[in-house]
Amino acid sequence: MIKHLKIILSLLFVVLALSGCKDDPQRNLQLAQWYSQKGLVDEAILEYREVTRLLPSDVKALSREEYEMLAKAHYSLALMYTKKDWWNYALMEAETCFELLPTREHYDIVTLLRKRIDLQDTES
Repeated sequence: MIKHLKIILSLLFVVLALSGCKDDPQRNLQLAQWYSQKGLVDEAILEYREVTRLLPSDVKALSREEYEMLAKAHYSLALMYTKKDWWNYALMEAETCFELLPTREHYDIVTLLRKRIDLQDTES
């Protein structure tokens, strides 16, 4: 009974989140994070990509909150792509994230992904 209730509540959350996501990158980001926590990598990727699509391409037009949201979406995309072994896509997202917000954490993921790709290339 409790298991069924949890499933129903989870599905209800997804339906409500999807209905309110129209042109709201914050809601897409929240939904992507939820998918990610549940291990739904493909769905999370779609939502993180939607965040990057909805926010203006001209970063000068972004508010600080939107700017941080965009960097978070790119960082999260990099992580999601690594779960699918899409190393080059992950590196592109990580580099974009680092360009937007050059922090130590973002630098580290770029460095790690470059090493991983180099290792893969030497093994081939």
